[in-house]
Amino acid sequence: MQFKRHPVTAACLLLAIGSIGSAAFASSHREAPFITTAPKVDGTDFYMFRSYEGVASNGTGGRSDYVTLIANYQPLQSPYGGPNYFSMDPNALYEIHLDNVGDAKEHLTFQFRFNNKLNKVALDIGTAKVAIPLVQAGAVANVNDANLNLNESYTVNLVRGDRRKGSMAAVTKTDGSATFEKPVDYIGSKTLGNPAAYEVYAQKHIHSIKVPGCPAGKDTGKVFVGQRQDGFAVNLGTVFDLVNAPASFLLDPANKDAAGNGGQHVVQKTNITTIALEVHKDCLTAGTETVLGGWTTASLRQVRLLNPQPPSGHQTSAKNGGAWVQVSRLGNPLVNELVIGLPDKDKFNASAPKNDTQFLTYVTNPTLPALLGLVLGANVAPTNLPRTDLATVFLTGIPGVNKPASATPSEVLRLNTAIAPVPAAEQNRLGVAGEVLRVGGVANLSQARDLAGFPNGRRPKDDVVDIALVAMAGGLCVINGDNNALGLNGVPGVPSLTSACKPSSVPLGGASANLHDGVDQATVPFLARFPYLNTPNSGSATY
Repeated sequence: MQFKRHPVTAACLLLAIGSIGSAAFASSHREAPFITTAPKVDGTDFYMFRSYEGVASNGTGGRSDYVTLIANYQPLQSPYGGPNYFSMDPNALYEIHLDNVGDAKEHLTFQFRFNNKLNKVALDIGTAKVAIPLVQAGAVANVNDANLNLNESYTVNLVRGDRRKGSMAAVTKTDGSATFEKPVDYIGSKTLGNPAAYEVYAQKHIHSIKVPGCPAGKDTGKVFVGQRQDGFAVNLGTVFDLVNAPASFLLDPANKDAAGNGGQHVVQKTNITTIALEVHKDCLTAGTETVLGGWTTASLRQVRLLNPQPPSGHQTSAKNGGAWVQVSRLGNPLVNELVIGLPDKDKFNASAPKNDTQFLTYVTNPTLPALLGLVLGANVAPTNLPRTDLATVFLTGIPGVNKPASATPSEVLRLNTAIAPVPAAEQNRLGVAGEVLRVGGVANLSQARDLAGFPNGRRPKDDVVDIALVAMAGGLCVINGDNNALGLNGVPGVPSLTSACKPSSVPLGGASANLHDGVDQATVPFLARFPYLNTPNSGSATY
């Protein structure tokens, strides 16, 4: 069966699997000191992929001409976390940025602002009308349901050029309205019905949109903001407890999902707030360049003044002013959480991609392999320092796969929109590297079926944790064999290749290719349609 895809040479794919590095380890939950104090603006995962809803095996049909952008916020939501649950912050600015020329600067920015309206539902108690203490006054089934005591809505603007100085225009519904409704979180079955009923309710909040400034006939899309099940598969407690599992467990493929229980790991039992956009690819690209660089941020006002005597209302106890200050940033997963050193985590969250060479040492001289040695044995860290085998994804993208024609070194998630999508059931959870392994090496690349996964963008099913564990321990050096041509010499800010990526530099040898964290991303349930992430966990389920 033939799969439509961007032409990729065997040499490029050999380079590709040798360069999936520390810029992609897991999702970013509570990754920096400041952001732990402001969970409503904590970005956790960013996905960017060619839409595969309704797509045929040859990569055509359905929504294949569209790109889906998903930015998740507010990590580790306990489903039962009432009575206020997890509304978005009306004093924050949530943004998805796209670089469509490769210069590490935003050229398209989708800005989201939220409004939380308190309806002041009151009950007659004796001779008095008394405000209820909950966000709902009964069963909820419709948009702006009369039983909702708190209605959440939002606006979307598209800025072309600099995010603060560029030209701005409103993204609207196809009927012209500029206000979008957000569903209430999944409070429980008595309020919102069983999971199937909640999903019906949530889908009423998938809005058809008109995107300003797009080519004729390609200016429509979709938007959804609402609670979803956190679909990221990571053995979170074990990983942060110095990868607290026996080496025999971590290196044995038979234990692949022993700690995951079919996808129901600890993170899977929590919820997340998702901002999801679907926009035609020709509306996002520029000229002949087909590669997009994407990242998401959140910003707060520079000044917050607390009112010691707040008036009645909802979230009115503070006055905010001053310039926007970026406090959260996410491109590739978990760069800040497990790559950037503790002294620079807030600095990274506030930084712009164009300045990322300041963090280069964290990538070329990573500390995580040494920490892995605490549980896997002495001297397991690869010795080919600086680790230029880890730097390509972090800096420029992979030549022939997702590197733009002109690439400024920067940490962004890169997607080549010329590579066709693959249906959900046919996706390789290990992305490009998994395809090379599946077909038995680069000599058999004509048999590759799925080049649309990480690090060429990121889909929900892509198991970036396992890919990165193998890369960190040097497993891809073993797979590649000797390889001196990693394509980084001459890139500004990148040291020349001084030590080859080769099997002799990998203490674990071939065993490093078996590393895993004990949970399998492929077992996590997802939707095969927009917004792709699954129905959230119910607040009244048994935990």
